[in-house]
Parts: sequence; C-alpha cells; structure tokens
Amino acid sequence: MVDQRPATGPRDPYPASEIAAAWQRERPGTPTTSIEIVTPIWRLAKLFADDRNRVLRRAGIDAATLDLLSVIRRSGPPYSLSTREIGRRTLVTAGAISQRVTRAEREGLVRRSPGPGGREVQVSLTADGHALIERSVDQVLGREAMLVAGLSPAERATLVDLLGKLTDQVRRRLSEFPV
Repeated sequence: MVDQRPATGPRDPYPASEIAAAWQRERPGTPTTSIEIVTPIWRLAKLFADDRNRVLRRAGIDAATLDLLSVIRRSGPPYSLSTREIGRRTLVTAGAISQRVTRAEREGLVRRSPGPGGREVQVSLTADGHALIERSVDQVLGREAMLVAGLSPAERATLVDLLGKLTDQVRRRLSEFPV
C-alpha cells in the first residue's frame, strides 16, 4: 500500500504513538493518553530551545539577558521597570532577576536607580542595551517565524487557542493536585 500523505519532511524516527503502544504492550493499563501530547511538546521545546541558543550565540547574547532586555524593551518608553515587575513578567525568581540585572549592568546594558519612594529598584535600558535588543529580537523572532511558517494562519490560530487552553488547564490541575 502506498502512503498517500504529502511529503512533509523528515518524520520522528520514534513517534509518540509508538512509545504509547510500547507501554501498553509492556504494561497494560498504564495511563498513556498524555504521551502523544506531552512527548511532541517536549521535543518541540528542545528543537526551539537549541535553535534559539544557536541564534543567540551568533547575535552575542544569552537567553537570560535576552529575556531581561526584552521585557524592559516591551514596556515602552522610558524602557524602565522595577525589579518586582520584571520578575512578575518573566516568571523568574527575585534572586535570578538580581543576578541577571547585575550581569547586564556590568556589561553596560542596563542601569539601576532608586524607584519612587526609594523602596524598589528601577532597571532601565542603556543605549547599548537598547541597541543589542533591537538587533537580537529581529534575529530570534524572525528565525522562529520562519520555523512555524509551515502552518497556515488558521492552523496557527487553532494551535494558539489549544496551547492556551492546555496551559490554563495544566496550571489549574497543578494547583489543585500539587506533588
């Protein structure tokens, strides 16, 4: 029998469906309904992360610095946020934010100043930090746009909706059933 599906490029040599079937064969009754969802997500995350890291190395920036500079740049003029707001927007611990800011400040990419009332620290992009994020963001996002370009706009919209729904459900279930 000839496969009538259009050629879509290299397929996974060990698809998630085979992993699920092998577990069912070896351990009947093992819950395998998540494998065909979670395994491709993990594999995609690895592919995207590895590719992003290669792009970032060529651009001369690391992922943590990109994250820091991006969140400040997206805030709009005057490109300044409190460390607390940076943490909220990046979902990174206060300690990690402090380390990132210290490193970026040492590299001349950001500067710290006292916030209103003196109780918080404001972090602002320097001219060098602004220039670096302007160069880097186009390289990273342009590459990622190219990688997902094989999906139609309708497929992308459906995927965005489904990923959002799954993310919300997983967050809810994790809070309801903590480990």
